[in-house]
Amino acid sequence: MTTTETHCPYCSLQCGMRLRVPVSGAASETVEVLERPDFPVNRGALCGKGRTAAAVLSPAARLTAPLVRDGERGRLREASWEEALSRVVRGVTAVQDRYGRDAVGVFGGGGLTNEKAYLLGKFARVVLRTANIDYNGRFCMSSAAAAHRRAFGVDRGLPFPMEDIARTGCVILVGANPAETMPPALRYFRELKENGGRLIVVDPRRTRTAELADLHLQPLPGTDLALALGLLHLLIADRAVDEAFVAERTTGFEQARAAAMAHWPERVESLTGVPVAQLRSAAGMFAAAATGMVLTARGPEQQSKGTDTVGAWINVTLAAGKAGRLHCGYGCLTGQGNGQGGREHGQKADQLPGYRSIEDPAARAHVASVWGVEAADLPRSGRSAYELLDGLGREDGVRALWLMGSNPVVSAPRASHVSQRLRSLDFLVVSDLVLSETARLADVVLPSAQWAEETGTTTNLEGRVILRRRAVRAPEGVRSDLSVLHELAGRLGVAEGFPEDPEEVFEELRRASAGGPADYAGISYARIGAEDGVFWPCPDEGHPGTPRLFLDRFGTPDGRARFAAVSHRPAAEEPDAEYPLYLTTGRVVAQYQSGAQTRRVPELNRAAPGPFVEIHPYLARQLGVAEGEPLTVSSRRGRAVAPARVTDTVRPDTVFMPFHWAGAGRANSLTNPALDPVSGMPEFKVCAVRVERAAPAAALVGEAER
Repeated sequence: MTTTETHCPYCSLQCGMRLRVPVSGAASETVEVLERPDFPVNRGALCGKGRTAAAVLSPAARLTAPLVRDGERGRLREASWEEALSRVVRGVTAVQDRYGRDAVGVFGGGGLTNEKAYLLGKFARVVLRTANIDYNGRFCMSSAAAAHRRAFGVDRGLPFPMEDIARTGCVILVGANPAETMPPALRYFRELKENGGRLIVVDPRRTRTAELADLHLQPLPGTDLALALGLLHLLIADRAVDEAFVAERTTGFEQARAAAMAHWPERVESLTGVPVAQLRSAAGMFAAAATGMVLTARGPEQQSKGTDTVGAWINVTLAAGKAGRLHCGYGCLTGQGNGQGGREHGQKADQLPGYRSIEDPAARAHVASVWGVEAADLPRSGRSAYELLDGLGREDGVRALWLMGSNPVVSAPRASHVSQRLRSLDFLVVSDLVLSETARLADVVLPSAQWAEETGTTTNLEGRVILRRRAVRAPEGVRSDLSVLHELAGRLGVAEGFPEDPEEVFEELRRASAGGPADYAGISYARIGAEDGVFWPCPDEGHPGTPRLFLDRFGTPDGRARFAAVSHRPAAEEPDAEYPLYLTTGRVVAQYQSGAQTRRVPELNRAAPGPFVEIHPYLARQLGVAEGEPLTVSSRRGRAVAPARVTDTVRPDTVFMPFHWAGAGRANSLTNPALDPVSGMPEFKVCAVRVERAAPAAALVGEAER
C-alpha cells in the first residue's frame, strides 16, 4: 500500500485527506480515505461525502469508454476514442461552417481544476474562436463576486483565512447552512462561541446551523435586501456608524445613508416578517462587538437582485467599521470545489485569466501575448450561463455545445425548458466521469479522469491554491480532459499551446495571470506542496502570499471601499391567489450539487434517498397530508412530486425542496430563471408555488423529464 496526500473533490473547503491505495495503483482495488490532521482548513475532519469520495473511483460507478449516438434517436453505444473524437471534429466544423464561429459554445464547471478551467477558456477563444463560453459557477457565486468587485475592487470569496472566523466578535451569517453544506467548517462557528463571540443567522428555515445561533432572524424568502437596509438604518439611527472608518477608508456613504433611511424598522418588519425587536437586537449585537464579519451564501445571492442584496450587507459591514482590519470583513462562503479558481482563469463569458476583463484592451494584449495570438483575434464577451442555455438551438444561438463537468438538466433553473433546449441542438458533446442526466442527451460522451486520477490545482474559498495529487490510475478507456483538449486542438488546426501535463499548463497560467487581480505568478507546485497551499495574490516567488486582503487598502483604484446605494425591490415573482406560497431550495448534507456523483454512493443514498417537500404543520393540516405522503408542487414553469416532510423549522408560508435529484422530484422544474442584471444569476431561492396532495403517481410519471 502507498499513501498520497490530496484533497476532497467536493465543496470549496477542499479538505485535506490522504488516500491509501494498493501499490498497483488500480482504483478497482480498495482505496481507503484517511484523515489528514495537519491540513489547516479541516484539521482532519471530513464529512460523509469526503469519507466516501473514493467510491466513485470504482469502474462500476462511472464511465469507462466513449459513447456515441447512432442517428437522431439512436441509443448511445460504446465507441473507440478515434471514432468519438472524429465525430466531435465533424460536428463542430459542420456547425461553424454553416452558422459561424459563435454557433459553437462551451459550458464548463466549478469543479474543474484551475488547469482545466484555464485551458478550456483558451480552447474556446483560440481554437474555436467563439465568444460563447460560460460555466455553472454563474449559478453559485456570481452575485457575491459582482458585489465584491464593486465594493472592494477584488473578488476573493473570503479575504481572510477560515481560522479568523473563530477569533472575531460577531458573525452575521446570511442564507448559509454550513452544518449541511460544509460540515467541517462548523467547528469555526462553535469555536467563535466558545471564545465569547456571537452568531446571528439569517435564514427562512431553522436549520442545524441556525440552532447554534445566539439570534435567528427568519425573513420571508427574497427579502434579505430589505433586512440589510433595515440594519443599516438602525446603525445610523443609533449613532453606531464608525464615522472615522467611513471617512478615511470608504466612499459613497451619503447615498447609501439616504437609501437606508427609507427603510425604517416598522417598514422592514412589514416587508420581511422579522419583528422590530429582533432587528434592534441584531443591529445592537453587531455594533457592540469589537470585531465582526458578515458572511453570505446562496440565500441572498441566488436572487434576481442578488448583487444589490450582497452590496447592502457589505454596507452594514463598512458602516460598522468591520472591514479592512484584522478579524473583520465581508466574505462569501463559496459553494463548488473550485468555485473560486474556476471563475478566475477564463471560463466565464466576460473574463480572461487572472480575473481580467475580456473587454480591457491591456488585459487582452497581455493574455494574447502569452497565447501567441493577436489581441484583435480574441472574441469579446459572450452570453452568461442561463442566456447561453436558453438560446441553445435557436437561429441566433449556440447550435453545438461542448459541456464539461456540469449537469444542467438537474441544476439549471426552469430545468424542463433547458432540457428541451439541449435536445434541440444540432450537436452536443458531454465530458464527465459519470453518465449524468445531461450526458444521456449527448451525441458524444467523453469519459473523464477524476480528482484522484490526475494532478491539478484548485483554489478554495479562502483564496488558498492547493494541489490535488494523482493517487490511482484511471481505468482503461478513460482520458484526462487536458489530453482531450490537446487532441482536439490539434485536430482543429492548433498544434501548439495545449499541453497534456498539468504542471506545464499551470506554468503558463502563472504567466497569463501575472499582474491581474488574481495573480498566481509566484505560486508553483513546489511551493504549494511545501506550504499547505499559497494564498493569491502572489506576484513573485519571493512573495509570501496574501492570507488577508485589504488590511492596508482596498483593491479599488483609490484604495477605498465603495458603499452601494441600493433600495429594496420585490422578488421577480411573488405569491398570489393562484400560487400562494414561497418556494426556496437548497442542499442536504449527504448529497452534493446535482447529485451526479453522490447519488452513486450507497452510503450517501441511504442517508438521503430522495427528494422531499418540507412544509410547516399548519400547511400540512390545511392540505390534510401526513409525513411521507406525496405532494405536488406547481409553479408557472412546471411541477414536481415528492413526499411531505412536516416540520416547524420552516415558515408556514414557505416550502423547501433540495435540488439534488432528477425525475419527478426535480426542484429546478419549478425555479424562476429571472436574472440579476449585473451578475446573470437566476432567482433560484424564491418563486411562487402551489402545493396540493399528489394525484396518482402514474399520472405524473415523466412530468419533470419533458
